[in-house]
Amino acid sequence: MELKSIDEGRSFDFGKTSAQYAAYRDIYPAELYARLRELGVAKPGSSWLDLGTGTGVLPKNMYAPGVKIVGADISEEQIAYARKEAEENNRDITYIAAPAEKTGLPSHSFDAVTAAQCFFYFDRDKMKTELLRLTKPGGIFIKIFMNWDITHPIAEKSCELVKKHNPDWTSGSAAIKDMYDDLFPGRITQTFIADLPFNRDSWHGRMLACRGTMASMDEHTLKEWEKDHISFLNGCPDTFTVRHLITVSYFRI
Repeated sequence: MELKSIDEGRSFDFGKTSAQYAAYRDIYPAELYARLRELGVAKPGSSWLDLGTGTGVLPKNMYAPGVKIVGADISEEQIAYARKEAEENNRDITYIAAPAEKTGLPSHSFDAVTAAQCFFYFDRDKMKTELLRLTKPGGIFIKIFMNWDITHPIAEKSCELVKKHNPDWTSGSAAIKDMYDDLFPGRITQTFIADLPFNRDSWHGRMLACRGTMASMDEHTLKEWEKDHISFLNGCPDTFTVRHLITVSYFRI
């Protein structure tokens, strides 16, 4: 994927990070899932579409029998991981490889549509049309973005090392701005803080699964970044927490 508005147009492919994404990005706090349930996501007897589902983190953590759940992502590789997880755990979730702007799913078939860590990658105007088509009257569309506190010393140094090897990387700046976009009238935005636990390995994996590293670096550059990052982490505590800001914006369709 290549977007002029992100990372100076540098191409990236989250399919390359699928194994790391599945292993290290299942880190949303319980409070987020509670808030989504309060908004009606995965309500008994309802239908829910998760756009940009990746390896299926949201669907697997909110799965409930009797809820029709569909996850869509443009990456065949990530969808393969999502399907494997669902099959191994007997979760009745449908996963499709399709762009969010053109899912091919039936019109007015979802009570809730979510997009976590991804909406700013989509074509905004096409998504307005597609969301109106997909969502049932009175349904809800929810955008989610979670970003680390850049002033945390470990997060700050990790980002500095990514920028050293990938100067075009802009982290989550586009996503944060997008969370306050009035896509439809009546936007409601909520934020909360969570201190998420990591060890050296899981934080390195988390950074590997971000757009600025494995998704966009060539093999040589990635090895050089990994060498620097592991060297830095060797001087960090074995376990630590990193504060994250979680933003949820939603619209009644």
